[in-house]
Amino acid sequence: MEIRNITPEDFDDVLDVRRRSFGPVPAADREKWRQAALVTVAEGRYLGAFDGSRLAAAARLRRFTQWWHGRPQAMAGVAGVTVNPEDRGRGVGTRIMRAVMDRAVELGDAVSALYPATTPIYRGIGYEHAGARRTVRLPAESLRRIRPSGPVKLRRMGPGDGGEVVSVLHRAHAAARSSGPISYDEHTWNLWLANEDDFLYLADDGYVIYRWKGDDIEVENLVAASPDTLRALWSMVGSASSIARDIVATVAPDDPVLWLLPDRTKEQVTETRWMFRVLDVAAAVERRGYPAHAACDAVVTVDDPTRGGGTWRLDISGGFGTATPAEGPGVTLSVNGFSALYAGIPPYTLRLSGLMSGDDRHDQALEAAFAARPYMLDYF
Repeated sequence: MEIRNITPEDFDDVLDVRRRSFGPVPAADREKWRQAALVTVAEGRYLGAFDGSRLAAAARLRRFTQWWHGRPQAMAGVAGVTVNPEDRGRGVGTRIMRAVMDRAVELGDAVSALYPATTPIYRGIGYEHAGARRTVRLPAESLRRIRPSGPVKLRRMGPGDGGEVVSVLHRAHAAARSSGPISYDEHTWNLWLANEDDFLYLADDGYVIYRWKGDDIEVENLVAASPDTLRALWSMVGSASSIARDIVATVAPDDPVLWLLPDRTKEQVTETRWMFRVLDVAAAVERRGYPAHAACDAVVTVDDPTRGGGTWRLDISGGFGTATPAEGPGVTLSVNGFSALYAGIPPYTLRLSGLMSGDDRHDQALEAAFAARPYMLDYF
């Protein structure tokens, strides 16, 4: 079995593996998939496992920006992991995932995330549950009653506005000290903004993407960095209440719209879980943001059989952190445990679940430094 780069000549075979793994790919989606895949291929981010000339499995690494406590860093989003039915059970999926992680590090990514179709294979190579993409069903009328407190200029957006969307996301997630959300690159945004079935509106400090879904309105993205823009965008979505009964919206766990609702008792929430992995401990610690008041000086050993572990001294203060090679006793975590800690899972939880052991003197400091409520607004 050989692992090598996918080329455009392999696209028909990749689509065939996807069809056998996930079901038919509608004709209308194939060309859009090819356009997005061309960028991934050009960057060396699409790998295939070949048995001779036959494609047995494929996986791609999407190039994302991900925010951790308001600080952006490059992240490898693993997607399209597919294995032919006749090749399953041979360890092909694990082999291609190890190659994907190696390639991500070669390209400069220190962290990675994915939405799992099944958990065990990814947990076995170091990925751990971190956050979720949350959708909530809201009465459309309740959103219509939200009123802007001042004038907000909105305009329709489309292909060519990808750069402005990226700029808005950087400003909004930095201000909110967000953890977990992602952004596509400008080129990919421009591809998504060409979807004729979506309603796309842009403000100076926010945007919304929504569409009809049956009798409901589906809000895929709504990001705002000011109260006026937040109210204006949600009010516009709610203006469909004369036709739509419900709004199904992707929101953060503490999205401010939930505090603008006139009445809030029971909510119907769906969570799609995503998993996270640290690929390079030193680079990941240095690139992450931290609460300005948090301080931590702890020795941490990370056991990573796939990529090789080690022992580091974590020095975190003033919103920044470093990890330098060290020796001596301290905290011991599996790479799954360290990835979960990085994503804000408390040490107490990690100890009870067997992902963390050793010296507990610095548990409170580690918890304060890595505190986060990770979420995503996008599925990939």
